[in-house]
Amino acid sequence: GSVVASYPYDDSPMHRLTGVYSKSADDEVFKYLAKAYASHHPIMRTGKPNCPGEEGETFPDGITNGAQWYDVEGGMQDYNYVWANCFEITLELSCCKYPPTSELPKEWENNRESLLAFIEKV
Repeated sequence: GSVVASYPYDDSPMHRLTGVYSKSADDEVFKYLAKAYASHHPIMRTGKPNCPGEEGETFPDGITNGAQWYDVEGGMQDYNYVWANCFEITLELSCCKYPPTSELPKEWENNRESLLAFIEKV
């Protein structure tokens, strides 16, 4: 897990594990939507999720192109964009994949304004 808004493409022609910006035809729209979410999230907007084991990982503006972060061949985000014209971003909301129940109210507070801003853009 991490705390970042990721946008297409997740796959790249070279299929390198990381570091290849895979630009879609709607790259600016995807960046706009990802920033709309990330800019309202108190951790995501810093671009420094500080996840255990990945303390040095950074994401400018709290967003990333999927393939630049890590290549995912055959992912749903790309499939839905290419075959169904569905504009999806992937939201990584926590360093922990399964946060304890006690942390859920805090996660809601961290994401509430981001969700409202994103809905307004959509």
